[in-house]
Amino acid sequence: MEVEAAKAVVNAQLKGKLWAGWTAILAGLAVLGIGILYSVSQGALDIPLHVTWEAILHPDKMNPQHLIINNLRLPRALASAMIGAAFAVAGAVMQGITRNPMADSGLMGLNAGSGFVLAICFAFFSGISYLQIILLSFIGAALGALLVYGIASMQRGGATPMRLVLAGAAVTALLTALSQGIAIYFNVSRNLMFWTSGGVAGSDWQQLRMVAPVVGATLLGAMILSRSISLMNLGEDVAQGLGLRTGMVKAAGTIIVLLLAGTSVAVVGAVGFIGLVIPHITRGIVGPDYRFIIPASAVLGALLLVLADLAARMLNPPSEIPVGALVALIGIPFFLYLARKQRRAL
Repeated sequence: MEVEAAKAVVNAQLKGKLWAGWTAILAGLAVLGIGILYSVSQGALDIPLHVTWEAILHPDKMNPQHLIINNLRLPRALASAMIGAAFAVAGAVMQGITRNPMADSGLMGLNAGSGFVLAICFAFFSGISYLQIILLSFIGAALGALLVYGIASMQRGGATPMRLVLAGAAVTALLTALSQGIAIYFNVSRNLMFWTSGGVAGSDWQQLRMVAPVVGATLLGAMILSRSISLMNLGEDVAQGLGLRTGMVKAAGTIIVLLLAGTSVAVVGAVGFIGLVIPHITRGIVGPDYRFIIPASAVLGALLLVLADLAARMLNPPSEIPVGALVALIGIPFFLYLARKQRRAL
């Protein structure tokens, strides 16, 4: 009887998490849609919501308001949603495959690596295409990750979560300083400023057409990998005992993170902390199952960056506040809280 009662309790908990997961995803999508619509309607020229909706469904090329919405604001809002989802899922996958609660593309040197390679591109290869910029961002992200993991693994005990964070901070500071030095010496500071501060102001339909297939396919790959990541969180020995090829999972997860982080930096610049904050919030809502953590993180990450971009335009009009600075206002206190919690656990 006790065994049956225990099974009933476990089944009830699983059903509760299942309900919470689907509720978070569906409610998040509804709020995200409203957020995008409201973001598109706001700006130097406030446009009524019904006009915004009409411009999206039935665009009129002779209507100036419709042109503003479809050519400027809508691609910007969609880019915010897409890149917010990419940063959040990259952080969730990193935390899952490394079992490091403080993993994030910004903290692990990926964003700084992409920025460093972009600084070199602007200094020496100013005529390269946007597609080449995206490809080089991947290489930069891989460079930053290799440096961080290499430095963190040098001491006995390997790359512990705290060593990864410290190595990430050191590598980020080094690559950022080198990027700024290159920008100043070769007089490309203005070109690099966009990627340093972070923002989606320059996003257009051409960029979205190039980036969306990469991000969409990679997000789908992360969802396919989600069950394996959940098993990885039980411990590598347990996962191997269940027949999981942990090496292949880690390799696939690493490729997914590099693609998401590299693409995101190429579009909006070095916006950090989304991949740190969102997976933790999502985990608290839907539980430890990555089959829900990854899609829910994508939705909440998209919502966070859409709202951050909206706030960046509305707090001090007509000037814009860097999106990266606004996200950092949330991310830095959360990072300090996690660091203190991790220190107590040691």
